[in-house]
Amino acid sequence: MAALARWCYRNRIVVVLAWIATLVILVAVERSVGSAYSTSFTLPGTESTKALDLLQSALPKQAGDSATIVWHVTSGTVRDAATQTRITQMLTKVAASKSVAMVRSPYDATGAAQISRDDKTAFATVDFTKLAQNLPPADIKHVMSLAQAARAPGLQVELGGNAIAEVSRTPPANSEVFGIAAAAIIILIAFGSLLGMALPLVTAVTALTSGTVAIGLLSHALSIPAMAPTLATLIGLGVGIDYALFIVTRHRDGLKAGLSPEAATVRALNTSGRAVLFAGGTVCIALLGLLVLRLSFLNGMAYAAVMIVVFTVATAITLLPAMFGFMGVRVLSKRERRRLAAGEVGDGHETSRWARWAGLVARRPVILAASALVVMLVLAGPVLSLRLGSSDEGNDPAGSTTRKAYDLLAGAFGPGSNGPLLLVAEVGSPADQAALTQLAQKLSTVPNVAAVAPMPAAPGAKVALIQVIPATAPQDKATSDLIKNLRSNIIPQATQGTTLRVYVGGMTAIFGDFATVITGKLPLFIAVIVSLGCLLLFVAFRSLLVPATAAVMNLLAAGAAFGVVVAIFQWGWLTEPLGLGKAGPVEAFLPVIMLAILFGLSMDYQVFLVSRMHEEWVHSGDNSRAIKVGQATTGRVITAAAAIMVSVFIAFVFGGQRVIAEFGIGLAAAVAIDAMILRTVLVPAVMHVLGARNWWLPSTVDRHLPHLAVEPTSDAVPEEA
Repeated sequence: MAALARWCYRNRIVVVLAWIATLVILVAVERSVGSAYSTSFTLPGTESTKALDLLQSALPKQAGDSATIVWHVTSGTVRDAATQTRITQMLTKVAASKSVAMVRSPYDATGAAQISRDDKTAFATVDFTKLAQNLPPADIKHVMSLAQAARAPGLQVELGGNAIAEVSRTPPANSEVFGIAAAAIIILIAFGSLLGMALPLVTAVTALTSGTVAIGLLSHALSIPAMAPTLATLIGLGVGIDYALFIVTRHRDGLKAGLSPEAATVRALNTSGRAVLFAGGTVCIALLGLLVLRLSFLNGMAYAAVMIVVFTVATAITLLPAMFGFMGVRVLSKRERRRLAAGEVGDGHETSRWARWAGLVARRPVILAASALVVMLVLAGPVLSLRLGSSDEGNDPAGSTTRKAYDLLAGAFGPGSNGPLLLVAEVGSPADQAALTQLAQKLSTVPNVAAVAPMPAAPGAKVALIQVIPATAPQDKATSDLIKNLRSNIIPQATQGTTLRVYVGGMTAIFGDFATVITGKLPLFIAVIVSLGCLLLFVAFRSLLVPATAAVMNLLAAGAAFGVVVAIFQWGWLTEPLGLGKAGPVEAFLPVIMLAILFGLSMDYQVFLVSRMHEEWVHSGDNSRAIKVGQATTGRVITAAAAIMVSVFIAFVFGGQRVIAEFGIGLAAAVAIDAMILRTVLVPAVMHVLGARNWWLPSTVDRHLPHLAVEPTSDAVPEEA
């Protein structure tokens, strides 16, 4: 790292021009070829997938996604000639559009059930030829434009469905700007220097821009979901500013200690730069842990997030030292420069309130550790009632067409009309057909079933369909219970003694199966990322207790963060005031992605804190002093970094997207808990209690471990090569 830092410092013009050229080339190529985001969503072995496969083989025109066009009149009825003519013309154009298999109109002979009892609301179903993730966005948008063109005074036309929701979602407006502005204010307060403030922001924005463009290019080679860049931006802003902040802080400490700008740069990269490289590696490993789940949707998320972290680390260890060369001592405030000119130098250690707090923790470790643990357990309490699922379109922003369509359907036909279940049956004999007919009759008596509609089938068809409308919304627990009841009781009873096979499908069932698959694989995922993280810390710090402590602390932080998410979103404590809909399940893929990010970020703080402690332990051999010095010297920068991350994550809450808001609140809570409770109180208190055992490792094990040092053996770095 010292050689890299020195080279970047002395060749700063080359480094800056190289990054500018990289940005220009990436942007030019991306504008030339564009992006190819797609969501590959497969759940092999699940019942909903069996239903979908059966549809695709036997009835391909009915195997794609469907959208709903809803219209409502304020005066007259939907049967009025003018309204009927206008809507019918629109539906004819939609039926002739690309990627549309068929349109079922309420004005057809079999469409009476698609008109509300008061004749004020009606809907048409648009069946696409493919699932939403495989449809060209332009084709979906064309259908939307045709439907919306039918609007007229007194005639409201809205669209709903998974395909419409996919293309309607937009990244939270100005979230990046708000996050960067908040970070600028915090860094300015911490450093008191405009140039010192600019350095972390410039490197973070450079990494973010180049990384997101690279993700767009990567989407041509790999399946990357459309929401991946937004999530990557959220991660990139947080860790990008943080990594740069840690290095800039160490550089400033070197300058204040009397080192020349080049020597301070070399020392900063050789200490904090190593920690950044190690921390970035742990984040990437945690994110790539998603691959063990073998779900293509999550694989794409992992690749995008890793790409942004790689660019973040690269800018921190190359662009920053180059910029240090341009800045000189101006990264210090005017007051700090005056002190330096007057010969007032220090070792860069915190000696004020952080040192006093570190001393207090050293004197009262048991009481403070117990108090912090109680707080963590209270925050984690709600996670015991965690329910995974998928929030429906009733939680979309109030002004969106999907939310309006949802509300119109729920008001006129019941909430379950927004997520019908589709029973797909394999019929092999007349006895099977008779059993299916009896099943259709019995379904209408099942609790929580609002309506049953057998779909027309050709004579002798081997595949039959029954549409079941639940009485409750797609995201409600009662709907999930209905699916379980159908699969476990109702259908097995109806098919007993026959060769009839009936599978429960539809988007509501698919999302439910996704939650079940994720829940089943969650223990494996946790075990993998915890084990990998512990292994890295074990090799880096050559200790048994440091990685074990980190693993327990990270699990506590994750539990507390999920407790906050459950309380806000599942219990609905703040969703309505934040404009994020009503109480509902936590998104099924949130735990694994959030856990990957949280373990990475928690490892960041653990590395920055413990590496400074270990550095002092190597020099002094005094455990108490090592912990106090490590806590005192990193306390300020860790809390500042946490404040920046929290600001960035919270900025994404106000974009109106519930999924992104869940990530924003969950990550903000995790970082705040980690920095304010774990690293400030619990970790140092526990390490004081453990004493010198923190750094113990059997000599036989130590001899066989590779040497991977997070910090150099000596902090003194020569100025000249």
